[in-house]
Amino acid sequence: MLRRLHPEQPESFAFTPDNLAWAEGQITKYPEGRQASAVIPLLWRAQEQEGWLTQKAIETVADMLGMAYIRVLEVATFYFMFQLQPVGSVAHVQVCGTTTCMICGAEDLIGVCKEKIAPKAHVVSPDGKFSWEEVECLGSCANAPMAQIGKDYYEDLTAERLGEILDELAAGKVPVPGPQNGRYGSEPLGGPVVLTAHVDGRAQYNASVALATDIGDTVKRIDGSEVPLRTPWRDRSDEDGDAVPDTHAPKLSDGASADDTGIDKREAPVTPAGEPKQPVEGGSEQPAETAGTRPEALDAPREGGADDLKKIKGVGPKLEELCNSLGFYHYDQIANWTPDEVAWVDENLQGFRGRVTRDEWVAQARTLAAGGETEFSQRSGKGDDADE
Repeated sequence: MLRRLHPEQPESFAFTPDNLAWAEGQITKYPEGRQASAVIPLLWRAQEQEGWLTQKAIETVADMLGMAYIRVLEVATFYFMFQLQPVGSVAHVQVCGTTTCMICGAEDLIGVCKEKIAPKAHVVSPDGKFSWEEVECLGSCANAPMAQIGKDYYEDLTAERLGEILDELAAGKVPVPGPQNGRYGSEPLGGPVVLTAHVDGRAQYNASVALATDIGDTVKRIDGSEVPLRTPWRDRSDEDGDAVPDTHAPKLSDGASADDTGIDKREAPVTPAGEPKQPVEGGSEQPAETAGTRPEALDAPREGGADDLKKIKGVGPKLEELCNSLGFYHYDQIANWTPDEVAWVDENLQGFRGRVTRDEWVAQARTLAAGGETEFSQRSGKGDDADE
């Protein structure tokens, strides 16, 4: 399914103060340099605030996390839980249309949505209160047919009952979620036939329904007033009311990289032995000593200028710049790397470890150095982007 931003967009977006505080708290869950890990919860909070994800909301989240807009847009368009168009102010109805629900009457539920909300999916009702769509399996097959309305499941539905639920929601009521035919959970329609001893003393609702009714937020959108507002390690104080130092937020180990991608998050560049890295001729920084042998490097490109390394599959602008900073400017340099030298380069491509081996740079460079073309270089000459 093609997912695009809605053609009509608001001019601005800003988190409410409470939602902004919550979002900033989520970011602190991750080490410095890994804020992008918070992208899904921040996008979800933005959607909860507005009802759908606007372009400005996506850009705001990207700015907060230091991400390129396109990267956040990729997330928003990939996951169907993100709505890229306006939805009803009261509720967005998601009718399961997969096999079990379809057999049990999902088409009748869709007919109700078409009649009471809008003839087509993703269109807001004339009163602005509702919108609907058909979705893939929601995993409640034993209670088919069903629909997710807001945050909760309404199961064992009939067309008549769904119509009543929509009327109740329109009137400001919040119908009790869960099975709508008298079932407690997903036991047989005639009642449970095993583990029956607890039936008489059980609570009024099953655990999921009880939680939804206790919280009272079945269709209420998150606005930041929920408790706890922030992540647990923030805003703590001792018995005297003094702030407690932030000791629970995750931090990087001393003298260690953030992860195996090779992105170094230490304050000062050092070798594994703890000594400062030494610059190479030409002023470039000398990477830490690693496995393999460093290939011979150049201080600058030869007369005539550097080769376009982006013609090598796997090399984009960032990797080309990194290769140049290491003293690699020409195809013939890469073409002559030995396995030992490839191992060294693979270890020192910060953020792109293993790319030389994965994309077979040496073989590609040999072809290009000899004046030939690879399948990728022919495509890249027509405007295709390199894989980065």
